[in-house]
Amino acid sequence: MLRRFVPPYKKYLILNIIFNILSAILTLFSFAVIIPILEMLFKVKEQVYTFMPMGSASFKDVVINNFYYYTQEIIDYYGPGAALASLAGLLVVMTALKTGVTYLAMYCIVPMRNGIVRDIRNSMFDKMTVLPMGFFTTERKGDIMARMSGDVAEIENSIMSSLDMLFKNPVMILVCLGMMIAISWQLTLFVLILLPAAGFVMGRVGKALKRKSLEQQNMWGGLMSNIEESLGGLRIIKAFNAEGKVRLRFHQGNQRYFALSNRIARRQNLAHPMSEFLGTTAIAIVLWFGGSLILTGASSMNAAAFIYYMVIFYSIINPAKDLSKAMYAIQKGLASMVRVDKILTAENPIADPAEPVEIGSLKGHIRYNDVSFSYNGETEVLRHVNLDIPAGTTVALVGQSGSGKSTLADLLPRFYDVTGGSITIDGTDIRQMRVHDLRGLMGNVNQEAILFNDTFFNNITFGVESATLEQVREAARIANADGFIMETEEQYNTNIGDRGCRLSGGQRQRISIARAILKNPPVLILDEATSALDTESEKLVQEALDRLMKGRTTLVIAHRLSTICNADMICVLHEGRIVEAGTHAELLALGGYYKHLVDMQKF
Repeated sequence: MLRRFVPPYKKYLILNIIFNILSAILTLFSFAVIIPILEMLFKVKEQVYTFMPMGSASFKDVVINNFYYYTQEIIDYYGPGAALASLAGLLVVMTALKTGVTYLAMYCIVPMRNGIVRDIRNSMFDKMTVLPMGFFTTERKGDIMARMSGDVAEIENSIMSSLDMLFKNPVMILVCLGMMIAISWQLTLFVLILLPAAGFVMGRVGKALKRKSLEQQNMWGGLMSNIEESLGGLRIIKAFNAEGKVRLRFHQGNQRYFALSNRIARRQNLAHPMSEFLGTTAIAIVLWFGGSLILTGASSMNAAAFIYYMVIFYSIINPAKDLSKAMYAIQKGLASMVRVDKILTAENPIADPAEPVEIGSLKGHIRYNDVSFSYNGETEVLRHVNLDIPAGTTVALVGQSGSGKSTLADLLPRFYDVTGGSITIDGTDIRQMRVHDLRGLMGNVNQEAILFNDTFFNNITFGVESATLEQVREAARIANADGFIMETEEQYNTNIGDRGCRLSGGQRQRISIARAILKNPPVLILDEATSALDTESEKLVQEALDRLMKGRTTLVIAHRLSTICNADMICVLHEGRIVEAGTHAELLALGGYYKHLVDMQKF
């Protein structure tokens, strides 16, 4: 997955690798200063050096010879103490350069690390907004929230924080191995056999960690869903005295998460002690083997060179330990990446056609042509529905719950696609239009007024660009909302609270109607727009709806039949089929399903 997000940050990656290579080289040179210091202290080399010009021997031999020559000159003129101080000062300078370059490597990786996390979050949110409604009927909202928060945070903490180690440590290990081979290939061959054995042990534990981490993240998603459901249903929980039941359910889930988190943390904490033990064991074995080579004369290394070799080898141990920690963290983060990738790679069946039909002037003549639909591919919710809605007319859908009314309306803006038949507007199949263009033709007023934690102005202008205050006020006046808005402390700039919690049900509904009026769509879908209101609020909302419906093609879903008596046509649905259609008077005269519904509501 990361390969998709890395390309925009290639320059930071390249700079990081360059600085890491420089850091590794400077590390070797800074350690190399130790050799002449040790040789001076232990009087290993007594030969006299003469200056060698470039080209007189190999570059390596010229550099080493001249380094010893200048060291010898300092000793001759200033004494061994001054030479030792000079070499120590050189060691400090080389270390300062090395640490400076190391910082630059980390400096360059920061925009890449944080940028990738930002891009993953953006991609997840963007994908969430374009996925079809069907995706969210099978996924829990709390689990999706957990993926966008907890899982992305885990990717940031586990994988992104390991990026520097991933790019820095292999470079350090390779450069150090190259120098070790140059010093003693026999000893390095032994090391190369020893290290993979330790790596194999670490890898086995890491794989188990990934499996447990995926289980942990799924469990966290379940906990988030539990919290989201409990907050949403708090009124019912309290009304039914079910606080103890929901507390017990949450505590049980939280306890399982606690136990699993303990197992994962303990296994993750094993990384450092295990790498410490394996590293020390490796150093002890190399000390024994390398010392044996020197004592038996099987290697040309002297004691100073061997100590330098061990310093380089030790400088590999730390990056190797960091790399093992990074691999542990990555195994944990990969579990989160699997969950995040499930959203990012989810297919959206509601797609734009390759060659969309451009919409010019629209009359709003809608036809359902032999439409069938199933949510799961097995049970049909709608069966061979045929419905003709002339432009500018109002058609009401009635019937018992589960008869397919809302599904029939949801197919029009392509919240779902038909599984059989077609839907056309002015003779054009809606699947031949761009989804954005199609939905731009429609306004929705639902049973639950969906508002946002924002001002009146921003809620009414939601989805409408560049609306003026006067246009917004005009829409609110038509919706019978301007009066109560002007009575608030900041009028149209007043915040309405979470989901409009500072408003009554009727006020929320009138704001959603004002939003639809401002959009001024040619096609209108009203889904139980007045069913949850008291009589007085219903009267005000119905007046607003009558103004809104004037001259528009309107599809009305209603349980309260008194609100649709004046519809141009009423369609009665039963088990996914239209069983009756006609005006209010015609259907009453038939004495069928519709009359039965009317009689039940009268009763």
